[in-house]
Amino acid sequence: MWWNRGFKYFSLSKQINYLREHGIMLGSRALNGRKVFIYMVKTFFVEVVYQNDSIEKQVERLNVFNNLSHLNQHLEKEFKATF
Repeated sequence: MWWNRGFKYFSLSKQINYLREHGIMLGSRALNGRKVFIYMVKTFFVEVVYQNDSIEKQVERLNVFNNLSHLNQHLEKEFKATF
């Protein structure tokens, strides 16, 4: 659990490096015409939006979720907001 807390305090570049080295990409989803990538890192989850929707580009936004329950709540909230 300390990984999640520590990860939040890393610089953005260190977060991305750690995510690329230790994260597992679970998939992507569409949000407002953009592609959002979801990663699992140890016991927490990270949602990332890259420039031009390419994982090779710079990160525009990164959102960390403490556990699967928090990620599911976030996804359900956004799903309901689209209708």
